[in-house]
Amino acid sequence: MQDGIVIGEGVVLDARPASFITRGMGAMLDFIVVGAAIWIFLSIAGIWFFEVATMSQDLALIIFSVASAAVVVGVPVTVETLSRGRSVGKLACGIRVVRDDGGPVRFRHALVRALIGVFELWLTFGAIAAIASLSNAKGKRLGDIAAGTYAVRVRGGKPPSAPVVMPQSLAAWAHTADMRRLPDGLALAARQLLGRAARLAPDSRARLADDLAGRIEPYVAPGPPPGTHPEAFLHAVLAERRERELAAGQRERKRAEEQAALLHRLPFAVADPPR
Repeated sequence: MQDGIVIGEGVVLDARPASFITRGMGAMLDFIVVGAAIWIFLSIAGIWFFEVATMSQDLALIIFSVASAAVVVGVPVTVETLSRGRSVGKLACGIRVVRDDGGPVRFRHALVRALIGVFELWLTFGAIAAIASLSNAKGKRLGDIAAGTYAVRVRGGKPPSAPVVMPQSLAAWAHTADMRRLPDGLALAARQLLGRAARLAPDSRARLADDLAGRIEPYVAPGPPPGTHPEAFLHAVLAERRERELAAGQRERKRAEEQAALLHRLPFAVADPPR
């Protein structure tokens, strides 16, 4: 499936890489934001820098270099890490940076992108990034290639995904089957297929369903009844996993409430005094 992914937060994304123009507009907005941050910082600290420079030019140069690096690298890393790949420019342009497998970016991904971005974005005024992006099928710049990320579109007229429903014929089997934890991305890929199945060509739909069902079946024991349709199998597995996770979450919340109530009681099982 090359035109849709589901990221780690469970948000369905259009997996088509963002266009070069869209990425360029987002980068320009980010340049403006970071540039404004640098200007504000220098304006506030300008008098102090001037006083330091009068005492030691070397010290002033070191402080200026460290401060510039903190803004140029620290701001993008912080923003992309906290927002999971959506800087101010990307948010305005409706794009997002994700991992190659569709998951949200982490600190290390943002750090690699920012460090390489110092060279390909700031020192070369974006020329290296533009050349790399135009020559890559997914529009990746050098930082994306090193970090294993790329930018995708997250806005547009996208129809809602079809819900996952437990097939009645498989309900009894699913409730008693042993379902191991699925690898990262496998359950998301199955959910994506079921949500888009009605919009796929019949041949592609059948081929993808067979492939995903074959990859998921080793994690389920016993296997589904003979003759089970692959899509019905995927519906049953995902629906049962959802119900089990919901039940586990409810049990954990109840246990936490009981523990909290126990901690508020007086020692030696003495009843709390009336209020």
